[in-house]
This record gives sequence, structure tokens and C-alpha cells, in this order.
Amino acid sequence: MAASSIFTVTACTSVNATTDTTPTAQMQKNHKDGMKKGEMRGPMSKLDLTATQQAQIKAIMQNKRGDRTADRAEHQAERAQMDQQIQALTNASTLNTAALNRLADQRAAKEKQRFIERVQTQHAIAQVLTAEQRAKMEQMKSERQEKGRKHSKDRKGHDKQHQGM
Repeated sequence: MAASSIFTVTACTSVNATTDTTPTAQMQKNHKDGMKKGEMRGPMSKLDLTATQQAQIKAIMQNKRGDRTADRAEHQAERAQMDQQIQALTNASTLNTAALNRLADQRAAKEKQRFIERVQTQHAIAQVLTAEQRAKMEQMKSERQEKGRKHSKDRKGHDKQHQGM
């Protein structure tokens, strides 16, 4: 009896092994065929951009990415220092509200700078697009936001159902 169950387990395992690898290989083939290096992704891929527009947008994004990459080590050091300061505030016997306010102001300033840079990038990209492409981009943004609101509303209803249990 034990020998037959070992053969059954071995047979099932080998069947699953061969069937499990097939979808992965197929997915890799589809992925490989689907995206070519350098193609626009996300909403930009749906705007029928000209080659010139694609090149301009890539340059904008590379410039943004280059700025971020150059400052990465500095940002990591700043985050580590802020984490240490937060930890010191947390572990102190009394809360130093002046130091807490300074940290909050520093964090708010960083968030403000990120917001400004994001809007500047969006503006630069919008200047490359035609009026029709900007309208289509705005429509896709609205649809994405509505989808997010619907998901959030569905999620809240789901949570309420499970609270009573």
C-alpha cells in the first residue's frame, strides 16, 4: 500500500511539473513578443504618438530620472538621518514638540518639492502632445480615477460585510 501511494504522489508531482512549466513558458513568449525595448508603456502607448513626440517625452523622462538617480545616495542619507531623529523622539521620556515640528516641516518641504517636480514633468509632457492627445489623456485619467473610486467603494462594502461576523 505504501509503495503504491509513493508512485501515485510521484506520478502526480511529475504531471504537475510538466503542466506547470508550460504556461510559464507561454507567458514568457507572450511577454517577449508584446513589449519591445524603447516602446511607450501605460497611457502614453494609447495616444498614437509620433516618433518625434516619443523622442521628446523620452528625453523629458530621462532628464527626470537622471536627476533622481544622481541624488539617490544623498536622499538615502537624509532619510536615514530623519529615521534616527524620529526614533530618538519616539524613545524619549518626553516628546520634544519643537523638534517634532522641525521634522514635520522638513518632510512637508520635501513633499512639496516632489509635487512641484511631478507637475513640471506633467506640464512638459503635455506641451509635446496635441490638443486631441491631451483630451484623450484626461479622459483616460478620469476613467482610471473612477475605477479607483468604484474599487474603493466596493472594498468598503466588503469590509462592512465582514465586520458583523
